[in-house]
Amino acid sequence: MKVIVVGAGVVGTMHAWQAVERGHEVVHIEREAEARGASLRNFGQIWVSGRAGGEELDTALRARELWEDIGARVPALGFRAIGSLTPVRGALETAVAEAAVARPDAAARGYKLLTPAEARAVNPALRGAFDAALWCERDAAVEPRTAQLALREALLATGRYTFLPHREVREVVDARGSGSGAVRDDHGDTHTGDVVVLCTGAWLSGLVREIAGEIPVRRVRLQMMQTDPLGEPLTTSVADADSFRYYPAYASEALDALNAGQAQDPTAAAHKMQLLMVQRLDGGLTIGDTHEYEHPFAFDTLEDPYEHLTRVVESLLGRPLPRVRRRWAGVYAQCVDTSRVVHRQQVRDGVWLVTGPGGRGMTCSPAIAETTANELGW
Repeated sequence: MKVIVVGAGVVGTMHAWQAVERGHEVVHIEREAEARGASLRNFGQIWVSGRAGGEELDTALRARELWEDIGARVPALGFRAIGSLTPVRGALETAVAEAAVARPDAAARGYKLLTPAEARAVNPALRGAFDAALWCERDAAVEPRTAQLALREALLATGRYTFLPHREVREVVDARGSGSGAVRDDHGDTHTGDVVVLCTGAWLSGLVREIAGEIPVRRVRLQMMQTDPLGEPLTTSVADADSFRYYPAYASEALDALNAGQAQDPTAAAHKMQLLMVQRLDGGLTIGDTHEYEHPFAFDTLEDPYEHLTRVVESLLGRPLPRVRRRWAGVYAQCVDTSRVVHRQQVRDGVWLVTGPGGRGMTCSPAIAETTANELGW
């Protein structure tokens, strides 16, 4: 079988990976020199802890298994089974963590409520004051800026993979009812395969609108930053208690009480913020994030969210934050019905569109691609 994959972000790359793993030939088309969208502008977290139960958690757990397997075969991914800690302060935040640990699926997530001393034994860099910390053993991390490059090198080594950068797919070509799929790029070249998978991320206009119409997927903008090296290991990823407000796994009466009884910081509330923090292999910290849903998005980044994040991080580390060396904004695609893991739609004979994983694209992409491959009979 010959598979045409359009889009070299992590979702597209994982579809290419699944096809090659199953013995097929892949032609992978990307409009840039390499992916430059949400697949790079994220934390690199394999984030099981906050996922909703049912399909979403099952997908995340399966993806976590696949990431670990791929990471063992492609060490340049930088896969680390580091887990995560969410420090909490006060009775309201602690009650949400306790409710999470009491969930029927807590063991599958690796939840445990730690004392401050136990949390610092896991992550000694957390020298600030807190009352307890929610530990999630199943969380992990990879290097988002280089993961696709590492995967591509491994795919090229198979001899069944061709990467075509600097080509924007402009048209889905009629394959005359053969069941095959074909696309034409802006070089005028037509690429025909047994199936075409469009993994176009947050690019929802142009070709996607022409062939699929208005799909139930929206775009979300975020702001993030990265620091100079911390100078010591941050042995886990770290979240703050505001993350409880945004992830479905924490829904409970305790969360209702937190929302009613403890308002977010005004800046955090205005920008729908939480703290997520991961250390990169070079020692720097990736820190974020905000959420913006209303179009048109601003083209600039705002300082208030960064100042808020700096205060929160310094309160948990108990030390000044290293110099910030990068700030950026990113846009990702999210299903309007956020309980859906992904939007997967056949748009022509032999042509499928896969988009909208939301903030779980990096986490769930291996399992999303595996499901596509199974459903299409690869």
